[in-house]
Amino acid sequence: MFILGITGSIGCGKSTVSRILYDKGVPVLDADAISKDVTAQDGDAISEIEEVFGPGAILPDRSLNREYMADIVFKDNRKLDELSSIIHKHVFIVMDKEIARLTKEKEKCVVLDVPIPVNKGFVDHCDQIWSVICDDPIRLKRLIDRGMSREDALRRMSVQMTNDEYAALADHVIDNSGSYEELVERINELIKSELNERGIRLSDRSREEDQ
Repeated sequence: MFILGITGSIGCGKSTVSRILYDKGVPVLDADAISKDVTAQDGDAISEIEEVFGPGAILPDRSLNREYMADIVFKDNRKLDELSSIIHKHVFIVMDKEIARLTKEKEKCVVLDVPIPVNKGFVDHCDQIWSVICDDPIRLKRLIDRGMSREDALRRMSVQMTNDEYAALADHVIDNSGSYEELVERINELIKSELNERGIRLSDRSREEDQ
């Protein structure tokens, strides 16, 4: 099975790229969605987070206290790295299980949608990586349009990798500073050159769901 990694900073459109591929029939393992599961009530990462950050990190219902942790990690990159390391470990345990299941089901391709491209569990798993980048002013506008304050958006952008860092680890760079139509055109080009040429033919899931 061909494992395709999609990565990029907040506001770049990484999830949009993954959604385009999903609509074309490619299974997507979304690290953000899995991270919410492992930090939800009695999630797999909860006990370890509590052990490292103390009882204040966990709400009475045994889920992650996101407000408390955000106040800590966005002021201290070392704490952010520590929290990320714990969550990533549990996310990739889930991803490994899903990859094994999809391989058994003879899927030809799977997307790993991961915002922070760590070596173990992502880079070392992927046959190819597509990095989604975008001009910072456009990213900022997108985040504000989502309802994020300017201050919060800039703070989140500042602690993430730069476009150049994402581009350096990519097999292909997707610049999503333009229109949605331009993005779809770029994805279709990559599907043809990188997937179709490997014998991976995609079905249109959105059309199938409409029928």
